[in-house]
Amino acid sequence: MDEYFFHEGCFITEWWNHDEDDQASIARARVEPGQITRWHRLRGIAERYVILQGEGRVELEGQGERLVRPSDVVLIPAGVAQRIRNEGDADLVFLAVCTPRFVASAYVDVDDAGALIKANP
Repeated sequence: MDEYFFHEGCFITEWWNHDEDDQASIARARVEPGQITRWHRLRGIAERYVILQGEGRVELEGQGERLVRPSDVVLIPAGVAQRIRNEGDADLVFLAVCTPRFVASAYVDVDDAGALIKANP
């Protein structure tokens, strides 16, 4: 499993994402200190962040920000815009558990206009 940089602004290692299991995927995400991911939403895919290491703030559309630390779990309903910021001195590491599994065509970047854009999920 190789880690790669995803244009969202974090490093990803795919732990589980296979055609034969369309029910779920699991990826390890890593956000460097001081970095924030782009506003994005996943069409038709719910996501859970399981925080493993570090400290940050998750921001969800219509719900504001929430501080997250190791062992916290954040539910992100399908279609809800989201981003996460690393506020610590070390990497922020978490699992992104998606149901059904993550597919690139479901990813919608809503940061291009410079602000959160309301779109049909």
